[in-house]
Amino acid sequence: MSVLVAQGVGVRRRRRWLFRDLDVAVEPGELVAVVGPPGSGRTTALLALARRFRLAAGQVTISGTASLGYVPGVAAPEPVFTVTEHVRERLALLGRPRGEADGVPLHGLDPETAGRDLTPYQKQVLGLVLAGLSRPAVIALDGVDDGLDAEEQADLWRLLTETAAGGVAVLVTAREIDPSHGATVIRLGAPRQPELPEPAEPALAEAPVLAEGPEPADGAEEAPSGCPLETVETALMAGDGAGEGAAEAVGGEEAAGPQEDAGADVDGVER
Repeated sequence: MSVLVAQGVGVRRRRRWLFRDLDVAVEPGELVAVVGPPGSGRTTALLALARRFRLAAGQVTISGTASLGYVPGVAAPEPVFTVTEHVRERLALLGRPRGEADGVPLHGLDPETAGRDLTPYQKQVLGLVLAGLSRPAVIALDGVDDGLDAEEQADLWRLLTETAAGGVAVLVTAREIDPSHGATVIRLGAPRQPELPEPAEPALAEAPVLAEGPEPADGAEEAPSGCPLETVETALMAGDGAGEGAAEAVGGEEAAGPQEDAGADVDGVER
């Protein structure tokens, strides 16, 4: 039975579609990667699938709960808290004893490292640890290839695979992933640019007709027979295409914007 089902999901910002027509069913223990270039709506799609973003179309149903790992700007470590303090605070928020923090696997993180000193890889690991404390059905992490070298990416994917093996559906975003990871790939296309109008043909002004005069006298310089044609050029102005906008908070109002363009389409789901 699918733990997450998305049907016809789409998100708009003002009058522009960030993405639309997203259909996917995620099974327990499945790895799913939302892949695409910058501006394609990866983070927004991740938050929409985790039910953390208001939809403009379609619906997402989850059997259980979804928990966010590291999502920059949305779910990130507190700069002054140590790793252990993050774990204790999360346990307290879940109504569990803080003392359980001593038994939580940290996957190599130094318990005394402050949030501001964590590397991108360590932030991803801490996010995965904290997300797992609520025993969710789905965990979502953003940008698992951002700022990580090849070795760190390999280590992180090992942890993600181990988490999925425990029955949790794991959703991530990346620019691209190695097919060997065995993840289902939701591929988002590049943002569409508005179509420009066909250039107009240059309009040519007619040369004036000169009145006929008497024949020039012998030795006199012949008058010009006409004037050169003037070319009239038409300048076409086109507006810029729009890339991905900043994430719009759940419950925010849509503001009036320019004429709607097509946004980014979902290229497909690869299994």
